[in-house]
Amino acid sequence: MTELLLITVAAATVNNVVLVRLLGLCPVLGHGTPVRAVRDVSLATTGVLTTTAGLSYLVDQWALVPYGLPYLRIISFLVLTLLVVQGANLALRRRYSQLPLITTNCAVLGVALLTTGASASFAGALALGLGAGLGFSLVLTLFTTLRPRLEQAPVPEPLRGPAISLITVGMLSLAILGFSGFGA
Repeated sequence: MTELLLITVAAATVNNVVLVRLLGLCPVLGHGTPVRAVRDVSLATTGVLTTTAGLSYLVDQWALVPYGLPYLRIISFLVLTLLVVQGANLALRRRYSQLPLITTNCAVLGVALLTTGASASFAGALALGLGAGLGFSLVLTLFTTLRPRLEQAPVPEPLRGPAISLITVGMLSLAILGFSGFGA
């Protein structure tokens, strides 16, 4: 149980998919997610990441590895990711009509591919997916609330807009990477 908690916390913080692996930057840096929709997008992405991580582990261990087909991982995980994401979009479309598409988020496929090499069990895969979703939610919430301040900050003209957002992501990434050696 402690190991699963450590996997979840590490995936949410030190191994954050957005800040360390630079996956899923589009919804974080984009201006399409309003503040009131962040909770819905965060919950949907966390659910999709957890489900995809668990299912990709099962597909890999029960279908690809036993039959000697590991070279089909990308294709099978891509199909699996699309199915899970479309299911989430259909389920959430009733509640929130303008929910940004999770399919454009490359973090979902990235976590599915990372699960095969990083997880030794199904529970570990689920913990990795949950931690990745929580980390994504943390960064999305942080940047959505930080965006109005960045737009009003006295920044030189060439650095306004996406440039200052990328600089902020870079500084946050460096801060997170500074903690990477504590668990060793």
